[in-house]
Amino acid sequence: MTSESPTVFVVDDEESVRKALARLLRSASFHVAAFASPREFLESYDPHAPGCLILDVAMPGLNGLELQQQLADRGAGLPIIFLTGRADVPMSVQAMKKGALDFLTKPVNDESLLAAVRGAIQRDYADRQARAELGDIKQRLETLTPREREVLVHVVSGKLNKQTAAELGTVEKTIKVHRARVMEKMMVQSVAELVRLAEKAGIRPAE
Repeated sequence: MTSESPTVFVVDDEESVRKALARLLRSASFHVAAFASPREFLESYDPHAPGCLILDVAMPGLNGLELQQQLADRGAGLPIIFLTGRADVPMSVQAMKKGALDFLTKPVNDESLLAAVRGAIQRDYADRQARAELGDIKQRLETLTPREREVLVHVVSGKLNKQTAAELGTVEKTIKVHRARVMEKMMVQSVAELVRLAEKAGIRPAE
């Protein structure tokens, strides 16, 4: 189940609903993979596969909310659109709190569902881009020596080379060398760009 193009995964125990959803989605040029149960979906799901999940809430065995939790436990960030035949407000709140993108009641309006799917796929793409960028930043950070990492924190804190040298107990010339190496290893041309990468990686300025 790996594909570069996004897939809309449909999980619903009612065959008529699965077929209707798949027909609607394919008519809108989406690639669809439909499953009769959460367990069937989990057996073949590849977390690297882009797309979104249309998920029924009430199903025998593993229900929709439990599948949502299992995916979260696996670190899968697949956007979820929940469908339910009952307007269950507490269930909706629980699903949304756990990260569901949308919660629609059956019978769902075709345009509402397609709009939700388009939004979910856009979200998935943006999330994957962000995760890839963060992974790249972390790889660059791993190339820094402990001293270069200290200098990085001081630079993103707005400290001058002279101040950093005084706080780290060395000379300004040495800090300039470390700073240049940090910029080179982090592949940035400006302090502003370095600050942006540091923020994305969760590096906080020194007190």
